[in-house]
Amino acid sequence: MTIPSPTGSLGEALREARAKWGWFVALGVLLLVAGGIAAANLLTATVASVFVVGSLMLVAGIGEIIHSFSVKDWGGFFWWLLSGILYAASGVVAFMNPLLASAVLTFMLAAGLLASGALRIWVGFKERPNSGWGWVVAGGVVTVLLGLIIAAGWPVNSLWVLGMFLAIDLIFQGWTFIAVGLALKK
Repeated sequence: MTIPSPTGSLGEALREARAKWGWFVALGVLLLVAGGIAAANLLTATVASVFVVGSLMLVAGIGEIIHSFSVKDWGGFFWWLLSGILYAASGVVAFMNPLLASAVLTFMLAAGLLASGALRIWVGFKERPNSGWGWVVAGGVVTVLLGLIIAAGWPVNSLWVLGMFLAIDLIFQGWTFIAVGLALKK
């Protein structure tokens, strides 16, 4: 007895994905090329990253400003409005002075990595009797070290750190799409 597969089943989706394996590989190659270009032009990639973040902040700020007028009755209108104005202003600053914005974002990245790594170390030691706790601690140590390296080179490294992160991300995504596409082909 065969069980009919429902429309939209996992098997059907997998068949469709297998039929398009080449597109996965092509996208992977495109992302690898973009990552290589970003790696060769770290300053440009950093500025592009800042422009993306600035655009998102500007759009979010405008959204918060509009939202503040829709919640006037809540009593926090001024705070919502102020939050939106500050967010939008930060987005504008990112466009007007991308190097300053990259310095601020790089500093925040270093602080975030330090805090995240310290938290992972703490959680790892807290989970010490359980298996795998050492990997959590090791990951936390690597994250703290990365944060320290970025913080030690700040503000000079803010000219290239964000671009390097973008390049690494694009390269890893490219290899991932190529691997998925080739796996789908088999």
